[in-house]
Amino acid sequence: QVQLVESGGGLVQPGGSLRLSCAASRSIFSINRMGWYRQAPGKQRELVARFISGTLATYADSVKGRFTISRDNAKNTVYLQMNSLKPEDTAVYYCNADLGPGGVTWGQGTQVTVSS
Repeated sequence: QVQLVESGGGLVQPGGSLRLSCAASRSIFSINRMGWYRQAPGKQRELVARFISGTLATYADSVKGRFTISRDNAKNTVYLQMNSLKPEDTAVYYCNADLGPGGVTWGQGTQVTVSS
């Protein structure tokens, strides 16, 4: 198993940037499928970005060109760089690790609020 802790959320103005971090309790070298999801009030949790294999990633259409997912295996950390933020990006952002037979693990979430 692995525990995930997100950080880096906060209040930002439209057009601003934030970088979210997801720190894992153990090595993530062997965990290919890690990613970020978000849940806005009254809405279902949705995929934002996730690794498919290695550094190959997929993104939600709504964030393509603005968000970038990356990972530092040496630091056991996955990042989400968010640029050109919009009010509709406001949500709780969750880190996710798909361990295959080991199941799926979620972090506790970090709030991102985009507002002037």
